[in-house]
Amino acid sequence: MRFPQKHTLQQIATIISSEYVGDPDFPVLGMNEIHVVTPGDIVFVDHPKYYDKALQCAATIVLINKKVECPEGKALLISDDPFRDFNLLTNYFKPFEKSNSLISSSAKIGKNTIIQPGSFIGNNVTIGDNCLIHANVSIYDNTSIGNNVTIHSGTVLGADAFYYKNRPEGFDKLLSGGRVVIENNVDLGASCTIDKGVTGDTTIKEGTKIDNQVHIGHDTVVGKKCLIASQVGVAGCVVIEDEVTIWGQVGITSDVTIGKKAIISAQSGVSKSLPGNKSYFGTPADDFRKKYKEIAAIRQVPDLIEKLKENG
Repeated sequence: MRFPQKHTLQQIATIISSEYVGDPDFPVLGMNEIHVVTPGDIVFVDHPKYYDKALQCAATIVLINKKVECPEGKALLISDDPFRDFNLLTNYFKPFEKSNSLISSSAKIGKNTIIQPGSFIGNNVTIGDNCLIHANVSIYDNTSIGNNVTIHSGTVLGADAFYYKNRPEGFDKLLSGGRVVIENNVDLGASCTIDKGVTGDTTIKEGTKIDNQVHIGHDTVVGKKCLIASQVGVAGCVVIEDEVTIWGQVGITSDVTIGKKAIISAQSGVSKSLPGNKSYFGTPADDFRKKYKEIAAIRQVPDLIEKLKENG
């Protein structure tokens, strides 16, 4: 998430009432999660296990809960609760904005685009030309939709990320300040849910077709010309490369990559990254032929046990 204008380290420290290490005028351009940070971004870390990763990542400002040696060319914000203060910054730069109508006056809608009755179009949404938005679609603030996009009834674009910190008093929610980006020539079926990024974008790229009742988690990127069948669930921060086919009821865990032109058969469970140009099946998903050989072998086990009993 980029800030509307450049801020200084001292200004950010004042907003969250924290100490800082570095030049007071050190430039701060935005804030992001660690997998999408760039120079000028703030990243937060609140566990010693991840200190080194955060301090060495591309972000140049680290919001951290302990005074440590500051890497050259970077700055630190010292906080007793980085999770809380990251939320404070999200709320400061991207506060919730109430809507007063079904279609916000700040929304930009292209030529020949049809929006059926009952659909909600939030603040600062952009929709391109020749789109068809069916009844009762909800498009949250800041969503970007390209040209020639069809979205069927009941679909929700831009709900919050499913991201919580477990505290003694209960689960504390990480606020979502990102967007959903739908590129040109995408079709979305009925009752799909695509969550916005925590600070970045959840992106569905050009030409992808998604069936009914599919969930896409925060900050996930779905490549070009993918096919995703009904009841697929994709967690956050997944990368699905171009021309991947995912059949019904597949579940994909977070932080994995599905390679280009991979095919994942129905009801498979993906728990690790999968190379492209191969077919996969099963839980955990593995090479299609290998998995079927395993199933065939398992079916022989009862006969083998009976033979052992007979020979015993």
